[in-house]
Amino acid sequence: MSMTTEPSTRTTATGPGLTTGTLIAGLLAVCLAQIGLAIPATLNGLFQSDLHPVGSQLTWISDAFLLPVAVLELTFGLLGDLFGRKRLLVGGAALLLVGELVSATSSGVHQLWTGQALAGLGAAALFPTSLTVLAAGTTSPAQRARVIALWAALLSAGGFLAPLLGGVTATYGSWRWSFVVVAAVAATSVAVSALFAVNSSAPEGRSLDIAGQLTIGLGLFALLYAIIQGPTDGWASTSIVFAFVLAAVFLAAFVLAEKRAKSPLLRLDLFGNRAFAVASVVAVVGMFAFLGTAYSVSIRLGPVQDQAPMRTGLAFVLLNGMTLVMLPLTERLLRTVAPGLLLGAGLLLIAAGDYWAATLPITDTAFTSLILPLGLVGLGFAITVSSITATAVNTVSTHLAGMASATTNLLRDFGFTLGPAIIGAVALSRAASSFADSLHDSALPPALKGAGTAVLEEGGPLAVNGASAASPKLADLHPLALDALGHGYSIGFVVCGTAALCSALLALVTLRGRGPAQDIAAEQ
Repeated sequence: MSMTTEPSTRTTATGPGLTTGTLIAGLLAVCLAQIGLAIPATLNGLFQSDLHPVGSQLTWISDAFLLPVAVLELTFGLLGDLFGRKRLLVGGAALLLVGELVSATSSGVHQLWTGQALAGLGAAALFPTSLTVLAAGTTSPAQRARVIALWAALLSAGGFLAPLLGGVTATYGSWRWSFVVVAAVAATSVAVSALFAVNSSAPEGRSLDIAGQLTIGLGLFALLYAIIQGPTDGWASTSIVFAFVLAAVFLAAFVLAEKRAKSPLLRLDLFGNRAFAVASVVAVVGMFAFLGTAYSVSIRLGPVQDQAPMRTGLAFVLLNGMTLVMLPLTERLLRTVAPGLLLGAGLLLIAAGDYWAATLPITDTAFTSLILPLGLVGLGFAITVSSITATAVNTVSTHLAGMASATTNLLRDFGFTLGPAIIGAVALSRAASSFADSLHDSALPPALKGAGTAVLEEGGPLAVNGASAASPKLADLHPLALDALGHGYSIGFVVCGTAALCSALLALVTLRGRGPAQDIAAEQ
């Protein structure tokens, strides 16, 4: 990207003013990034039947996108502050475009991982930059609350547009067309940002923090690798234990590096602000609960029940569409209600929906059974995601908005990354154990038991479920595999609900007193 001069502004305490072009560019960018993040979940069933992933390979399709997002958001937030946010909007969308085209032409799961990793790099630039470029242009607490609500609404819009897109293209074409359409949206975002966005930056006191980026990148990668590969390699295996040790060492090194850095990637004193610290914890745990729920739903409807992709798309509309519907109310709540109450209420709704979903038998394929529990989760998410963002960004002065938004996005997306990783690990481990026990206790012929054990060891319980549904010779294994997977993912819903409940209690107990607008005023 050229570094030639262009119309630009530097962020100040009063803000340069938010133009219509910048608003549209920022909102389109976050919507695009979320579409890219959410699209694989809709297609899990098709990936399973077409590419035949085994073990943790299916989980890695989603996390190949999420991992660079979680690892690099802080760095991209810093680069935007230093070199201009418009450049990152354009470059991030262009990189996402390339990644989606690589995914669309995949001949196997490894190329799909590569494409999703490239797209994730682009999204890592778009998530923090889109929020910062909007927040930097606001001139009053009311305007910032309105902009944050819009940003959160477009984030969720991407979350439900993606499964609709996946459902339509998979029903009338191929899963590959889903990635082609996302690439077209990315091309539009490149053009809109290049032509209409006004550049802004906040380079004062900022510089590259190589030690911080290396240590947090390696630490997060090692941690996520251990969580995702644990069920496949064994939690006590040398590689997994070593990965957990590396994660602890590098994350501790990151803290030390940030304490010594003249211009840290993350100012640790931000966490001395109680509201910011609590919002950060809730961003990880609460968003883990939400995306863990979404992942459980996608696996339940896709690879397990083998329902049409459009069913998954409709489920994601319930999970994400509430944010747009509630936009006027959310904006008012952000300006008038204390953050602890908002966060607590949203997370309690997510917990209630998850506990309800856990009671649904796996043999129940009626979509109507999912409407109310997923509606509760979606309603809770609509309140929670806006409240987390507002609480974190509104509790720091405007010149730190870039770092605060990048940190909040990183923590939120790290929570998103943990969702498929942990729930996949818990559910599949439990399902494998349950299937093995049921198979051992069954009256099936020894030859069939041997075949079931071989498929389980080679590809896991999802492979047994798919093979037994497709092959008449293995049909008697199908009820056992279906029941085991249903039990495993029910536990996944319970884990998500418990995480949301704990986050709700934390927010209600610790975030009392001042409202969001007062927090902004106190800092400016």
